Amino acid sequence: MDFYIKEDGVRTSFDYGQLEISGDETFGFRPFQLMVASVAGCSIGVYRKILDKQRINFEDIKVTADVSRNADEANRIERIHLHFVVKGYRLNQDKLLKNLEVSSKNCSMVQSVKGSIEIEETLECIELSK
Repeated sequence: MDFYIKEDGVRTSFDYGQLEISGDETFGFRPFQLMVASVAGCSIGVYRKILDKQRINFEDIKVTADVSRNADEANRIERIHLHFVVKGYRLNQDKLLKNLEVSSKNCSMVQSVKGSIEIEETLECIELSK
């Protein structure tokens, strides 16, 4: 990966497209946003793969990330709370929760920050009716 300095931040390009990074979000994504997006994106992606492999049907999954930062230590990220909301029919909450634990152990981004950022995951099931 190559990164290039620009007046208001940094630019990099990937096959998918160009990424603008800046401490000022009017000029690009803030670094902490990218860190949280990496953890959340990896988590939901691994979770989905596990559910698909087990043929667990769901209509939708949403993850909300709540971030705690420490202003006294360079505004470092100390905690990311990921709240998973799974919508579907005849959901087994215990099985979904167990799969969430498995996904956390297999998410490369969660494992990469283990020991420096606390990751908390919670689950909410919304049962849909026909």
